[in-house]
Amino acid sequence: MMKLSRGEKSFQVVIYLLLSLLGFVTLYPFWNAIVISFNSGSDTAFGGVTFWPREFTTENYKLVFGDGRLTHGFLVSVLRVVTGTVLSIVFTSMLAYGLSKSNILFKKGYMMYCVVTMFFSGGLIPFFMLNRELHLNNTFWVLVIPTIISVWNMIIFRTFFMELPDGLEESARIDGCSNFGTFVRIVVPVSGPVFATLSLFTAIYHWNDWFTATIFINKMDLLPISSILQQILNSNLATEMLAAQTGGNASAIDAANRAASVTSKSLSMATMIVATLPIILVYPFLQKYFVKGVLVGSLKG
Repeated sequence: MMKLSRGEKSFQVVIYLLLSLLGFVTLYPFWNAIVISFNSGSDTAFGGVTFWPREFTTENYKLVFGDGRLTHGFLVSVLRVVTGTVLSIVFTSMLAYGLSKSNILFKKGYMMYCVVTMFFSGGLIPFFMLNRELHLNNTFWVLVIPTIISVWNMIIFRTFFMELPDGLEESARIDGCSNFGTFVRIVVPVSGPVFATLSLFTAIYHWNDWFTATIFINKMDLLPISSILQQILNSNLATEMLAAQTGGNASAIDAANRAASVTSKSLSMATMIVATLPIILVYPFLQKYFVKGVLVGSLKG
């Protein structure tokens, strides 16, 4: 091993300190949210809860998992992520594969038609009216169908497909494969990195998106957990949940103690952790595909 000079050692120390500081700044807000979610809400109101709960309690999570609206919203989010991600990746990748072929008629016109939609749209009101005419409002499908095609993901897919060796598809055609068969049997298996990366990006979008349901859905049983969290942050839904949990089923003293342990802030933090944790747990399994899937797909225009 090469012996480092004093200047190089000092430079490494500075780099490590800066990276440690960056890591702390990045992780501390999430850790503080976990701490507050396990701390008594009345105690949190006094401030000073930083690295560890001062008055440990699990009442916030009992309320989260005990309220049917939150658990149902969690299931709606899971269903939306699975359905939306599968449909979006399937249709977007097939569109990208077709546009990656040089012998497609009006290829430039199709690409221009797709790219224009990235920069211009009819606006929210025409979009609302279109969904209403299609009978999508107040249905689960308004969360999925309008985002089936992602032009940005299509461009990344298309660029990745254009870099694949021509010999792969030629050998498949010699064996009698159709275009669809070539795509399914040859292209998809060798495009694992870009499929994994864009699947994760699409899943994160569907999991975090609260705006779509807030605008197009007014039925509580169709709201995903992200929209319910937004309501908790901006309304008195936390008070309603607490009243629903304690009303008629607990003594006045128990209800008062629970109300002291749970506040809007502590409940919102617990809900945020429950809503964030599943998507965070997926990251380690797909992290190795990120650089290869996105950067390799952007080398060639």
